[in-house]
Amino acid sequence: MLDFYYLPGSAPCRAVQMVAEAVHVKLNLKYLDLMAGAHRSPQFTKLNPQRTIPTLVDGSLVLSESRAALIYLCDQYGDEDNDWYPKDIIQRAIVNQRLFFDACVLYPRFADFYHPQVFGNAAPDGRKRLAFEKAVELLNIFLSEHEFVAGSKMTIADISLFATLATACTLGFILRPYVHVDRWYVTMVASCPGAQANVSGAKEFLTYK
Repeated sequence: MLDFYYLPGSAPCRAVQMVAEAVHVKLNLKYLDLMAGAHRSPQFTKLNPQRTIPTLVDGSLVLSESRAALIYLCDQYGDEDNDWYPKDIIQRAIVNQRLFFDACVLYPRFADFYHPQVFGNAAPDGRKRLAFEKAVELLNIFLSEHEFVAGSKMTIADISLFATLATACTLGFILRPYVHVDRWYVTMVASCPGAQANVSGAKEFLTYK
């Protein structure tokens, strides 16, 4: 069983939990209360000097970036023929691109827009909202060609993006104008491993201050 330091309201944490469920890996859940400063303890700082979640521990291996953890779980524990992170180099490259789109575009723009409102009671910033909306528009383009973000089958890229958007939807973001994203999101809720825990966990984000 792998140790997993997490908060349910964290989208990257929920992505790891969903992929772990997809590849049938048991996680030893260790709730880390960031609001109480638990990530600054000497013990956790020694384990992860970045003091970030999620943090996945498998023996001597410590991974503190969610997308790296998703890839590791599939490579280490996925079936030989699993489609979550395909072996084909071209298909894998597309999955990687979508993962990095979440890590470098969608999630940062989500955080830039919503975190000041949740954690600082700031008024919505129109410029930052527009940046996030443009990221969702790009995702809509990706999904206009295929059922899932990297082709005809659900992959870890879908799961990572699903986690991000679940939190945005909980905070009131409306997907209906993005018809392909809206269709995909309904499919993810209905068929992604751990989908209900993802949606319910996103609601805890509303309690963080």
